[in-house]
Amino acid sequence: MSHIFEGLKVIDCSSYIAAPGAATVLSDFGANVIKIEPPGAGDAGRNLSRLPGAPSAPHLYGWLLDNRNKRGMALDLAKPEAQDVLHKLVATADVFITNFPHAVRKKLNLGYDKLSALNDRLIYASFTGYGESGDEASKPGFDMTAYWARSGLMDGVRAEAAAQPARALTGMGDHPSAMSLFGAIMVGLYQRDRTGRGMQVGSSLIANGIWANGFMVQAALCGATFTPRPPREKLFNALTIQYRCRDDRWLILTILNEDRHWPVLAKCLGREDWLTDPRFLTQRDRFKHATVLIAELDAAFATRDRAEWCDILTEAGIVFEIVASPDDAAKDKQAIAAGVLVPFENDTMMTISSPFYVEGAAKVAPRKAPDVGQHTDDILRGAGFDEAEIAQLHEAKIVF
Repeated sequence: MSHIFEGLKVIDCSSYIAAPGAATVLSDFGANVIKIEPPGAGDAGRNLSRLPGAPSAPHLYGWLLDNRNKRGMALDLAKPEAQDVLHKLVATADVFITNFPHAVRKKLNLGYDKLSALNDRLIYASFTGYGESGDEASKPGFDMTAYWARSGLMDGVRAEAAAQPARALTGMGDHPSAMSLFGAIMVGLYQRDRTGRGMQVGSSLIANGIWANGFMVQAALCGATFTPRPPREKLFNALTIQYRCRDDRWLILTILNEDRHWPVLAKCLGREDWLTDPRFLTQRDRFKHATVLIAELDAAFATRDRAEWCDILTEAGIVFEIVASPDDAAKDKQAIAAGVLVPFENDTMMTISSPFYVEGAAKVAPRKAPDVGQHTDDILRGAGFDEAEIAQLHEAKIVF
């Protein structure tokens, strides 16, 4: 079966997560993605899983996720001869992806003006921290800073107003931002089909962060007055918060249709007496006495392990979910059944599929991410270099 992007040539000249992630999605549907890395240690994103505090594993798991299916080429782009090699690849490419700072792009002859002059059908996908214009357009940005902190998310999700701002997890902003860049590339390809010409498209961490926090930022734009977040035990609605079970695991309720589900929940917890308690008769009563009800629910959920509550609440049709750990998510049977978690080709190790499907269009079986320069010679041959030329490039340390 052919794949949607079979024959689409993509050059991934980017680092870390967000921009490479967009290329990975293209590769999932069959695009030929060439990953350009500097010689030696390669893309700095290789080392994210080695940083202090990162989960310890025998594999570079971040690299496996964000660079599967790609072919690796090592080029010393500081040398003009290496830039010439890349320009030859660009001349026949459909998409070029980069998140290099604009000053670096200019220095390495990788700017839009330069590359579009070589190929007027090229979709040039630019990813930045803070956008393409404005005083801070050249400011370095990572998902912790430009996405998480600058957008208001870091401040907004703290446990309570008095708590310290909450730190994000690695890639928490990068991965959704990768989907935005992928969407921009799709719009560019669609427009190219209509006009025959390529263009620059792009996205940024700040744009994605503010979009993710859009409900609250739009409230501010409308002049809203904000209520400081109280501690969990004093929240306004006892039926939409998390509860600790006997085994120290958590679940979260999201009961919005209280007329229907409040009586069911009370029966599940063996507390039918709540249904005649004047403090809890109506939704307004339950809101008024939310602190008391939270304490009652805390005591009730502490009497059983989470797995028991899952069986009871599922059978009753209560809307809830476990507060999953990474291990829980990695073993999620529904995620496997739904194709969210899929095995690498010819391997029992699983990976995370791109988060959408197209009916009737298969994704490629995920292949392991490349080593630094693993496919350099094959890529050069495909670009028309003969064996003598390839040997000369190696000898001059232009390619690796």
